[in-house]
Amino acid sequence: MAAPKTRNNRQTPCEQCPLRALPHFREFKPDELEFVSNFKTGELAVDAGTTILVEGSNSAHLFTVLSGWGFRYKMLDDGRRQILNYMMPGDLIGLQGSLMGEMQHSVEALSPITLCVFERDKLGVLYRNYPDLAYDLTWIAAQEERILDENLLSIGRRSALERAAYLLAFLYQRAKASNLFKGARVSIPITQQHVADTLGLSIVHTNKTLKKLGERKLIRWADRGCDILDDEGLMKMAGWEGYHEKSRPFI
Repeated sequence: MAAPKTRNNRQTPCEQCPLRALPHFREFKPDELEFVSNFKTGELAVDAGTTILVEGSNSAHLFTVLSGWGFRYKMLDDGRRQILNYMMPGDLIGLQGSLMGEMQHSVEALSPITLCVFERDKLGVLYRNYPDLAYDLTWIAAQEERILDENLLSIGRRSALERAAYLLAFLYQRAKASNLFKGARVSIPITQQHVADTLGLSIVHTNKTLKKLGERKLIRWADRGCDILDDEGLMKMAGWEGYHEKSRPFI
């Protein structure tokens, strides 16, 4: 596992968190903001390709993505990988390990990523004294289940072309809502291997599928990742209505 770069001092006070300014996220009540500020112990900055959490491990911490991209995955004994979901600003990492004792999946940084670090031992205080924040954690877990449902639908019933169209449209819309593009058309930082490992396709089949999307002027593949040229066209191809969250919680 690559050694992460660690920031020992809190770099971004919760009161000045850039995520709070986005309409995508709900606002904290004053007492909630004070609790979260004390709940947070610091920040962790890691490079792309760094393993943040390992399946089967125990962690004393929870993390919220402050900036950057990551993904959750499971590995088979022979090295085959299944990517379960992608993580973006506002997403919570490590809740499963906190509630079940150990992680049932691994987490890797897809790009340089900054994480807010929270002490797992303080979760009990959150559940006892801050019912709205406790509901937020339940919402986050339910939303993760909803995303996995859609991913399972893709793998089980969508064609290869529809699977790829859904995945890229979903990543684009989520990233746009989280301000990862910062108003510009920035590539989604994934490789064709990431796409293959998400969709359950061979790398050859994935390459042919992405070429078809490119020929239809829906995407453009580059060394740095994937440019989305027509997200509405991708949604139409996938039979997906789009990402409609108006305001979502984060910790």
